Amino acid sequence: MQKLLMTASLTALLAGLSVPASANDELIKLQAGSGWAMQAGDYANQRYSKLKQITNENVGKLEPVWTFSTGVLRGHEGGPLVIGDVMYVHAPFPNTVYALDLNHEGKILWKYEPKQDPSVIPVMCCDTVNRGVAYGDGKIFLHQADTTLVALDAKTGKMVWSVKEGDPSKGETGTSAPLVVKNLVLVGVSGAEFGVRGRMTAYDINNGKQVWRAYSTGPDNEVLVDAEKTTELGKPIGANTSPKSWEGDQWKIGGGSTWGWISYDPKLNLVYYGTGNPSTWNPVQRPGDNRFSMTIFARDADTGMAKWVYQMTPHDQWDYDGINEMILTEQSVDGKERKLLTHFDRNGFGYTLDRESGELLVAEKYDAAVNWATKVDMDKSSKTYGRPQVVAQYAPGSKGEDQNYQNICPAALGSKDEQPAAYSPDTKLFYVPTNHVCMDYEPYRVAYTAGQPYVGATLSMFPAPGGTHMGNFIAWDGTKGKIVWSDPEQFSVWSGAVTTAGGVGFYGTLEGYMKAVDLKNGKELYKFKTPSGIIGNVMTYEHKGKQFVAVLSGVGGWAGIGLAAGLTKPNEGLGAVGGYAALSSYTALGGTLTVFALPGA
Repeated sequence: MQKLLMTASLTALLAGLSVPASANDELIKLQAGSGWAMQAGDYANQRYSKLKQITNENVGKLEPVWTFSTGVLRGHEGGPLVIGDVMYVHAPFPNTVYALDLNHEGKILWKYEPKQDPSVIPVMCCDTVNRGVAYGDGKIFLHQADTTLVALDAKTGKMVWSVKEGDPSKGETGTSAPLVVKNLVLVGVSGAEFGVRGRMTAYDINNGKQVWRAYSTGPDNEVLVDAEKTTELGKPIGANTSPKSWEGDQWKIGGGSTWGWISYDPKLNLVYYGTGNPSTWNPVQRPGDNRFSMTIFARDADTGMAKWVYQMTPHDQWDYDGINEMILTEQSVDGKERKLLTHFDRNGFGYTLDRESGELLVAEKYDAAVNWATKVDMDKSSKTYGRPQVVAQYAPGSKGEDQNYQNICPAALGSKDEQPAAYSPDTKLFYVPTNHVCMDYEPYRVAYTAGQPYVGATLSMFPAPGGTHMGNFIAWDGTKGKIVWSDPEQFSVWSGAVTTAGGVGFYGTLEGYMKAVDLKNGKELYKFKTPSGIIGNVMTYEHKGKQFVAVLSGVGGWAGIGLAAGLTKPNEGLGAVGGYAALSSYTALGGTLTVFALPGA
């Protein structure tokens, strides 16, 4: 009887949602509404809400109205979804998913807790995070740590289907948020630090059958590129580009993992995402450009074939993963209205490209400390067009192995990691959570063994020169490549941001503060310290005529791995433990959803 009542309750809660002909149509309708149906809010990854009940004038009155504990004490990345009157909340390993009734202050409607082998934990880098669930076609999609992709009935939590996407015994893990596009659910893979071969895979949302798979490295027919039709910077990529840029069979364990964010343009029918670092971290062991690691891909959603690519950091020598979000906008550049893609890479450069053609329009540093390259060559007549101009002093491997390359900026975790930026169509600016951190980097020879770490480098991290702060929250003009304003933070800003039509931007800090700022000038308007450091992504939604703001707190991730995993040696956590040692004086472990609203909500 209890199950029947629960099913009836959920049916009533979701009854207001009419399901259009395809999941694509449904999601487009939902993202225009007052909920939060996708991790980024919309296909464009803008993380912008049209809600404006909370404004610059009243945000200072914000207060927490209810909380929910996930029961897990590891890093909480990603954020909740709101579909109708139901909120879906996820947790790190073991990746529990909760459906909460918004009509009854978060009452648990159902709970799904996967039964996973804990042996997957040691091969997860870095921390046991999960970046959130996806919704589509009446289902909730979860990418588990053990790479199982699960489709759950959104009303009951019962499993509809599942498919094992990879093999944790080889270092393949699942940490990314899936994305539903048309009749497909797209998902990447983590594990470049274990020598995995990265890929993006599309599954049928109805039954979990594989529709296409595109590898990051290897022969063109497996990467799904066409030597004559796929372009880079306006030219065909050429035959067999991928294997020629690797020595021997190194590409088979070449990394290029795909654990970041995916965006989609329904009109162009193109999906966009970036690939991660090549394996190993020791660049001496993998001469060549190591294509297509560190690359932005624009792929046909139906077939997976690449229309264009752009490799940002050829022969990566710093672990500057290219997996950060691609934000899609339409703006005027040089007097011409264009469909744009803006990407804040780990390497410290903010890129703006024409997302239809792949033309590179802007590539500028968004942190003044960046020193590994002087610039990106923007001269189209140059042989190095589109490539960073590397400074040998800060290029690990340039003087050989077992040498300590010092004061490289940014550190391996980048001027920004996966924490997603937001965009406001009102100000036409991007709001970017950043790291202001440098490193020493010593590469060494390492042998590949399946399922064992394949790093080959020792790192130490520290604040960038010019102060003790390790992060900034900045406003960025993507058409000019300029910082408009910058708010310094003591630690890296490891939380995803959100912008609203009320003129307010929200983000969280590693100490645990949820902050609100004026989008025009960065003035801090409100802050509240949650129970633990925030590496989750702030979101906002409306329920019964009231606007709410919510965020997951729970320190961890790469920056907080020392706290999350109990590590104490400075070089542990791939160098992050020493760099963020002071964080333990400001926050402790937790796992809490905090929901805010104006008084009377």
